[in-house]
Amino acid sequence: MYEDRVEAMAQMHIATGLAKIGLFLRAHTWRQADAAALSPTQAQILAHLTQRGPARITGLAEALGVTQPTASDAAAALIRKGHVTKHPDPQDARASLLYPTVEGERAAAETAVWPDALLGAIDTLGADERAVFLKALVKMIRELQVRGAIPVQRMCATCRFFQPNVHDDPATPHHCAFVNAAFGDASLRLDCGEHEPVGKTEADADALWGRFLDAPAGQPDAPPAATGEAS
Repeated sequence: MYEDRVEAMAQMHIATGLAKIGLFLRAHTWRQADAAALSPTQAQILAHLTQRGPARITGLAEALGVTQPTASDAAAALIRKGHVTKHPDPQDARASLLYPTVEGERAAAETAVWPDALLGAIDTLGADERAVFLKALVKMIRELQVRGAIPVQRMCATCRFFQPNVHDDPATPHHCAFVNAAFGDASLRLDCGEHEPVGKTEADADALWGRFLDAPAGQPDAPPAATGEAS
């Protein structure tokens, strides 16, 4: 019983800490968006379009975790402001894609700057602490995805190019087949432009996740020799 209470208190403390950081980031996002004459959702849409390329309204709504009417209203406002244009989807004439304009890209850049206070707080962590913290974030984000609480993120741990724990060096145990390079937990990505989902089933994703968490370094499925090509 005592151990259960201690665990429950630890969960509460972590949740409280995350909530405080979330409040800070939410306030910062509102200030940045307001300075650019945008709503937070409009700023998120611009960031998505500039970072990931053209998208449909349905895709934006799914990626941002908002309803389709909310995404549609925000996109319409961006079109009126000259930040976004709409063109037919070459893959489906019945659908449309949204593209950022030059003005939209400029506004996205203005609202994409991380606050100095947050970067300074991260700098107080040592290299080992940052690596542990980042891996813990990956675990939490994946669990939120599994529970359907947030959209699926483009993380290393869900990517077909990710080969976890295949190198003997504890500092760089993982391998990215896309760039053919080893890396460590401190370099795990939470949003990668080259991300491609692993396999086609949950079993494939679960197998990769298991190797990420549990597999020892130097296991048989080591990465191919350097060739300059992605596998």
